[in-house]
Amino acid sequence: MASSPNKYKYPELADTLKCVREYFVYAGLFSAAINILLLTPVIYMLTVFDRVVSSGSLSTLAMLTLLMVGLLFSMGGFEWVRSRILISASNKLEETLRPRVTEASFRQALFSGGSVRNAQPVSDLISLRQFLTGQGLFAFFDAPWFPVYVFVMFMFHTWFGVAAIFAGIVMVVLAFANEKTTSEKLQEANLEAARASGTLAASLRNVEAIAAMGMADDIRKRHEHHSSQSLELQTDASKWGGVLASLSKTFRLVMQSLLLGLGAFLALRQEISPGMMVAGSLLLGRALAPIDMLVGSWKQFPIAKAQYDRLGSLLLHTPPSPETMSLPAPRGKLEAGQLVVAPPGSKLVVIKGVSLALEAGESLGIVGPSASGKSTLARALLGIWPVRNGTVRLDGADISAYDRTRLGPYIGYLPQDIELFDGSIADNICRFGEADADKIVAAARLSGVHELVLHLPEGYDTIIGAGGGTLSGGQRQRIGLARAVYGEPRLLVLDEPNSNLDEQGEKELRAALGRIKEGGATLVVITHRTNLLQEVDKILVLKEGLAAAFGPRDQVLAGLMGKPVPKQLAAN
Repeated sequence: MASSPNKYKYPELADTLKCVREYFVYAGLFSAAINILLLTPVIYMLTVFDRVVSSGSLSTLAMLTLLMVGLLFSMGGFEWVRSRILISASNKLEETLRPRVTEASFRQALFSGGSVRNAQPVSDLISLRQFLTGQGLFAFFDAPWFPVYVFVMFMFHTWFGVAAIFAGIVMVVLAFANEKTTSEKLQEANLEAARASGTLAASLRNVEAIAAMGMADDIRKRHEHHSSQSLELQTDASKWGGVLASLSKTFRLVMQSLLLGLGAFLALRQEISPGMMVAGSLLLGRALAPIDMLVGSWKQFPIAKAQYDRLGSLLLHTPPSPETMSLPAPRGKLEAGQLVVAPPGSKLVVIKGVSLALEAGESLGIVGPSASGKSTLARALLGIWPVRNGTVRLDGADISAYDRTRLGPYIGYLPQDIELFDGSIADNICRFGEADADKIVAAARLSGVHELVLHLPEGYDTIIGAGGGTLSGGQRQRIGLARAVYGEPRLLVLDEPNSNLDEQGEKELRAALGRIKEGGATLVVITHRTNLLQEVDKILVLKEGLAAAFGPRDQVLAGLMGKPVPKQLAAN
């Protein structure tokens, strides 16, 4: 009978776990062997006290000792094998899920419009892998053997079995009390710690503004408030957790000692042998050990469950990218028809029925006041933001039909907020792909940054650090432009490429745009400065998300300068 597709809450995670199910089966088998062999010291002690001591046979003692040592060494080998099995399972789980989790995190950030930008899913995956090799999972495999040990104790004497059950119940109750006492406080402590960390991270990102406006003391007080709250809650939880953990350990030792006394009493009454007296105490310790370990690692389980749920929810709500048919390399013909676009996760429509058309090799300037939708339109034209209505076509095909990995080399994009990555300038220009020195230099020359790079300490091998913090805004912009034009893309979208440039830099940018046009790329330039418009063929004027005008440059510019705009240029 086929299983229902809705059988599991997180089917994708469940399917991945099935791939490592065999590992857990083998780990369970080795756990069975280990726990059976853990009875070796008990049987050895029982035999020595009841037979060897009474018989005085040294040869029997020697043989039993050798057998005991051999079995315990075998148990140690099984422990090592079990550990290796779980390590292999955890590695396979991470290797299988990592590409999918990384992709889902990327798409989540993209589809959220950048409102969700964190590496928490990857951290959750790493933590789950570590959980699979931690003491918590070992305790999970060993705890089911508690009834076996209790059964053996009942074979010794009824009171031994009753004592073991009583001790197990008390330790579980103590574990539950520990969880109820500390879990809520620890959650609140972690929340306050996250707030403190977020406040500090935000202040470090904006340290110059904070220093300039004298906000440092107030920000510091806010950070200290959250940190103090976290410390207080953590201390309170740790205090009670320490008390209960100490009580649990003390209770286990007391029970072992009392059981030894009970064994002596029963031995004196000749209800059990002296060997059973000692072996019973040892067996109780063995029976309680998995519970004790489970109690000690109990907090790992709800944490792992929360990580599992977060990963499952991410994969469930962010399905993999659909398989797309391989399309020919685009030439750059761009068409947009009646586009309606809202930022991902928002109901506010920003672009309202905009249409445009560019032949391959044509250039377009997009102008308009702030918040008119220019950057939103750019993202829609590139296919990185979905459209509510209308289509964006590249060479006649819906841009969403292209495989992004295959399409990427034919697309160049310079966003308004330029982000460079930790690595060399060459790495950033070639998009961290296979470095082609000729193409890197060509892109740098095309964007007018080659001479600048040559004057840096290590040239193209200069490490610029995360975010490009070692470079000025203008330098980052030029390197970002070089990255955009790397490999001679067929569609190039530049969002405010001159925002951080001085007069000389803007002059060089205009020259770069001229060279890009000569290369035959379809060019879209978003700008507030009209002097860049001399380098484009067409202009689109946006106002409140509507196309106020669209057409040849000179005619639209005439309209912008107060002359009537021809009706055929007006766009709805």
